[in-house]
Formats: sequence, structure tokens, C-alpha cells
Amino acid sequence: MGSKEVIVIGSGFSGLSSATHLAAEGFKVTILEKNEVFGGRARKFTSNGFTFDMGPSWYWMPDVFDRYFGNFGKKTSDYYELIRLDPSYAVFFGENDIMNIPANLDEFKLALENLEPGVSEKLDEFLEQAAFKYQRGIYDLVHRPSLSLMEFADLKLFRDVLRMDIFQSMSSHIRKYFKNDKIIRLMEFPVLFLGETAQNIPALYSLMNYADIALGTWYPKGGMHKIIEGMVSLAEEQGVVLRNNAEVVKITAAEGKAKSVQLANGEELQFDVLVASADYHHVDKHLLDPKYSNYSDKYWDKRVLAPSSLLFYLGVNKRLKNLLHHNLFFDEPLEPHADAIYSNPRWPEKPLFYVSVPSVTDPSVAPEGMENLFLLIPLAPDLEDNEATRRKYFGLIMDRLEKHTGQDIRTHIIYNRSYAHSDFKKDYHAFKGNAYGLANTLKQTAILKPSLRNKKLTNLYYTGQLTVPGPGVPPSLISGEVVAKEISKQLRG
Repeated sequence: MGSKEVIVIGSGFSGLSSATHLAAEGFKVTILEKNEVFGGRARKFTSNGFTFDMGPSWYWMPDVFDRYFGNFGKKTSDYYELIRLDPSYAVFFGENDIMNIPANLDEFKLALENLEPGVSEKLDEFLEQAAFKYQRGIYDLVHRPSLSLMEFADLKLFRDVLRMDIFQSMSSHIRKYFKNDKIIRLMEFPVLFLGETAQNIPALYSLMNYADIALGTWYPKGGMHKIIEGMVSLAEEQGVVLRNNAEVVKITAAEGKAKSVQLANGEELQFDVLVASADYHHVDKHLLDPKYSNYSDKYWDKRVLAPSSLLFYLGVNKRLKNLLHHNLFFDEPLEPHADAIYSNPRWPEKPLFYVSVPSVTDPSVAPEGMENLFLLIPLAPDLEDNEATRRKYFGLIMDRLEKHTGQDIRTHIIYNRSYAHSDFKKDYHAFKGNAYGLANTLKQTAILKPSLRNKKLTNLYYTGQLTVPGPGVPPSLISGEVVAKEISKQLRG
């Protein structure tokens, strides 16, 4: 494969993964990154002595990361130090109603028993089934390229799929085991990462509960961007060339193949294989000539997208109390907020939100005696986004944050940056300003997702959160590996 040139557009998790796997197979690989900092949505920035992760903040499924680095004879510890968080996170249900989620399973059971006596046995049953789904899903199903139904034409697999409750909703599945409202909300929380409500997400994804409860919540010391730095180092060790400030503005094609990419600076680069880890819709509808698009505008408009987000990066000049590394504010009902995201898109009246304070675990991300905060409100994609609205919602959530933690925060903020739909579009060409990709609904699972291959150009592939296996950091790592294997298989004949 040494004579084959591969270009990868984008340096997010899926782009770095595909590039490194291909380089290990002997391809000559170049990554072209639009922005100055590598990492896609997992970029970082520094200001006033604070180091902010711009996107992903949860480190779940540590075994997926172990497997990724292990594919190259490496360990995560070769590149970054992991800390298991205990408590894993805090849930604010209301004023003076806070639940810290212990990392230890027995302690977690005891906490649930205080809410619903006798629930431990039900939790064991729930987790046993979730563990089966995790093993079968993460180590098998998500590694299938989903190019043909024949990939799934296996009697044992069919029986396993039935066991995985793919045709049952998470909402009804959880309620078979638990009655207490707080426990139900706690069990439904992980599917928020998948881009839909528990009513519309298959119960297959109770595997996320297994990841949460059994495998734990971790943190790479120095921040989530340490993962990217490790992946960049590994890619370079494998011979990948990485170029930043290299935005692709056009893909040319002829005779059934993509031929070259044109950069914003006018440079043109040729290749044998092209991998698009950039936004799938942007590549499909804006970089390619329309006759080479995989999908119509109508198709894209009918896709159910995972949410966008309004983010705030805050630097605070004092230490804060009553906050853990991860904090979920469920002090308002979920249903109205979910309706504002999925059913009747609008800015929510009383949004739920999330606060990350990595400086609680890692003082290196903030100046001494200060705190680094990351605030997130999940929102419907494609909303009108302006500065006045951002200020309004900042005030709304800060009122509740200060109330529930019993302290003044606003007067101690020395750095404040917001980020929302228009920024996702500008920085990542994100379709409708989405933050997470395509929702993992039943009608958008496996072969029903946008294909990882271009249907008209034999050497153009797609990877990342808008194709298989779906949104999230671990799936993106796997997506890059799946695409690399398909390319190797095709070129070997």
C-alpha cells in the first residue's frame, strides 16, 4: 500500500483514527484540518491562564480507548494519565436535593435503596442485560460497516438483536425495572448523548447505563484534549502528515473517482483515496459537484439530528463549593425542554443544563485558587442564535446555579466566552449547527444511516458522527477504524 496516497479531511476523533489505521497498513496519509488546532470538536483553547476543552467532557467506555491504542501496540498511559472520578457526578433535582453518584457499585445500590427499597435486585437484572448489549454492541455490531443487510444475515445475531430490545424504547424498558422518578431520570440521562428522548431511543442503548455504572466516569489529566494530543502523536509515529489551517473548499471528480481537493489558499492536492471526516452534509452538498452527491436536500432535511448546544466557558477568580467535576441540573421538568428540542423546536423556557468544573479534579487547567467552568444547554438545531439570546440564557442558568450551590459566582467571573449554533457552523460547517451528529433513532440505525461510501465515486469514504456507528467519542474512534478496514479490503481486492 506504500504507493497509495490517502487524504483525510478533518482531524477529529474519526479522522485521526482512520488516518492512523490506514498509515499502519502502509498508506501515505495526509490529514487536512480547517482550523488551527487539531481535534475537531475536541479542540482546546487557553486564555487568562485557563485551559478549556471546547467540546467533549465525559470520558466513558475506557475499554474502547484501550482497544484503539492497543491496535498499535500502545496503551493510553503512554500518552495521558487517567483519573477515575468518585463520585462520578452530581445530580441536582431541586433546592437542597442533590444526589452524588458514587463510583462504587455497592454504594450506588445503597443510594438507590434509599429512594426505592428492594431496587438492588432489579438493578442487577438491568445491568446484566445491559452488559450483554454492551459486549455484543460495542465489540461486534458497531464494527460492521452497514453497507448491506447481508452483514446481519446471521441466525445467532438475529436472536441476539431480539435480546437487545432494539424494537422497545428506553423509556418503557427502564420502567420495567424502576418505579422511583429520580431513578428513572438517572437511568434515562445517558441517552441524552444519543440525540433523542428515551421514548424514541431503542432500549439497546441501556448499554450506556452499563458504561456509566459499571465502567465508570474518567478524566484524562490535563483535559480531554490530551486524548487528541495522544492520537496526534500516535498518528505522526505511524507516518501521518498533519496540516492545519488547510480548509478544503472543493472536491473534483471524473470517471467515477474523486481526483483532487482544492484548498482555500488555492493549492490543489491529488490522492488515490479520500476520507471525509468533516461534516458529511457539507461534503455531500457543498464540496462535491451535485451529480456526485449521495443524498438529496429532501433526504437531509428529513434526518433527525442530535441537539445543538449553547456553551459557556468561564474563568472564576475563586474556588467554588458544592460542585463536583460533572454536575447535571435536573431541577426543572425534562418534558418541556425535550419538546423544545425534538417536537416543537424553540428556545426552551426552563432549560435543563450541565456544568463541568474540571479544576475540581485537575488544578492545572486554572490559575491557582481559581476555577474553570464549562456550561452546556442542549438545544434544537437550526435555531436563530444571537448575542441577546445568549445573554438571556446565561442569566437564567446562572440564577439557578448560584441558588442551588449557595454562592455568588457572577461577580467573580474574569473570563466568559459563549459558543452556539453559528459557531458550530463557522468552525465545523455543522449541518444546522448541530453539536453531536445524527440521532440514534431506530430509523437511523446501521444501514439506515448515511452510507460510509460514496455511491458514485469508488474512492470517497465518510467517517464520523453523521454516519455509522453514530455520535459520541467512542463511536467516532470506531468509525475511523471501520472505514480504514473497508478501504484496505477494497484496495486489496
